[in-house]
Amino acid sequence: MPELITPTTRLYESWTESRDEWGHDEHPPGAGLRATDEVGTAAGFAAWVARLRAAEVSVPDGWVRCSFRWIVEGDRYLGAIALRHELNDFLLDAGGHIGYGIRPSERKRGLATWALAEVLPLARELGLDRVLITCDDDNPASARVIERHGGVLEDVRDTTLGIVRRYWITL
Repeated sequence: MPELITPTTRLYESWTESRDEWGHDEHPPGAGLRATDEVGTAAGFAAWVARLRAAEVSVPDGWVRCSFRWIVEGDRYLGAIALRHELNDFLLDAGGHIGYGIRPSERKRGLATWALAEVLPLARELGLDRVLITCDDDNPASARVIERHGGVLEDVRDTTLGIVRRYWITL
């Protein structure tokens, strides 16, 4: 049975296996991984995990607070979901309130649908009355996840992230 947990260093090995599935140059959606993060060592991974955990409370100028959660079964990292507490101009255009990604070997199990259902109540607790979720225009599986939760397509637009579908879910 999957569960959502806050990021933890105890899953370093499983997370590394997941990263290898994605590819070292990929930045899985919802993971909060930046190009400057040094996650190839235990110390670098620990620093990244600490940054993710702190993002609920404090972030650098230009960023928004964010609740990162990992989707796990036991000690196996399955994916991540991120709930951004507000929108800045970039997030309003391209990124949205919520981002998620499931490791390739765990897809088609309904994990993204399940994780989104788990995170929407947290958005309500933050006082949000609706959330914006985007997905790549060429990702019909992600579009179906969003639509299953009542996502209403506002538009499809060309952004700095490429062509994205922008959906709103009323909470």
